[in-house]
Amino acid sequence: MKNLVFSLSILLSFSVQAKTYTTGGVKFTIEKLFEGSDAIWGFDFLNSKEASSLVFSERDGKLKYLDLKTKKASDITGVPKVFAESQGGLLDVYMDHKTNQLYLTYSEPVKGGATTSLYRGKLSSDNKSLIGDRLFQAKAVASGGIHFGSRVVIDKDGFIFMSVGERNDRKQAQELSNHQGKVLRLNPEGSAPKDNPFVDTKDALPEIWSYGHRNPQGLIIEPSGVLLEAEFGPRGGDEINIIEKGKNYGWPVITYGKEYWGPSIGEKVKAGMMQPLYHWVPSINPSGIMLYNGKAFPKFEGNLFFATLASSHIRRVITDKNRKILSEEKLLEDLEDRFRQVKTGPDGLIYFSTDSGKIYRMVPAT
Repeated sequence: MKNLVFSLSILLSFSVQAKTYTTGGVKFTIEKLFEGSDAIWGFDFLNSKEASSLVFSERDGKLKYLDLKTKKASDITGVPKVFAESQGGLLDVYMDHKTNQLYLTYSEPVKGGATTSLYRGKLSSDNKSLIGDRLFQAKAVASGGIHFGSRVVIDKDGFIFMSVGERNDRKQAQELSNHQGKVLRLNPEGSAPKDNPFVDTKDALPEIWSYGHRNPQGLIIEPSGVLLEAEFGPRGGDEINIIEKGKNYGWPVITYGKEYWGPSIGEKVKAGMMQPLYHWVPSINPSGIMLYNGKAFPKFEGNLFFATLASSHIRRVITDKNRKILSEEKLLEDLEDRFRQVKTGPDGLIYFSTDSGKIYRMVPAT
């Protein structure tokens, strides 16, 4: 009887792993690469040419190295101290392959509460330790543990873009005297570039690139150089924005969302404030964005993928050349998980992480 139960469990496990999904004429399976117990907020690949390893963050403050061939994970020391409460903790991970430097965003404990900070370091040759320093600390100090943002990306010229949440203090997103509810642009050393839009504006912080954001947790730079951002609305009103220099994206003056208890918050349109590229009502909570440009799934070329929290799926969005949405599709709802990040690997496969502590990849099926 024990042997029969064991054989059935093996068969069931294999059946789950071998399940084939179909979308847009593309068949794929998913492969589990890691399973832990904490939210895997960010990850990135150490090699831009080969999908042999990656580094990922766990929200409680741990940074880990994952060998993608053996599927073994190990801890990395040297990580900054984090404010690991509620939505706070160790957040995004970004590998700059030009300099071999690793960037982390995190919620940092400071006097008066916590803020969003940026760390830069280099991994040791054995990938066991990170040696570096805090590069930038946002002026976004508040008590409580929500709306830190945050993602980080670097453009072809080496400028760093970093998103910061408004820390649940809405009016601050419209104030240029702080970094709350902003996308920032930094020099490689963490200073403000001289051509940032508010460098010469009285009382404005020079690092600000755009403002009027709520809680931006998605940030990518497209091959064309376009900066694309995703942010949570309240009850509805999640947004995807093309981020442009010096523009005001409206929160909380304009939004398609409502208060959690029902009433409207503001207007939908106002002169001088940017409209979102897309918005969703009800909310999907887009935490990570990916524009697919790999070779493993040719039919996905140019498709947008979003890791969503509230609606627990990977969302595939097909657009035309003018960015109009042609269709949307929900993927992997059967996993019943909250998806935190999604990225194309150097091998062209699609990798994603979850709040339950798992990392998967999508593999073409024949």
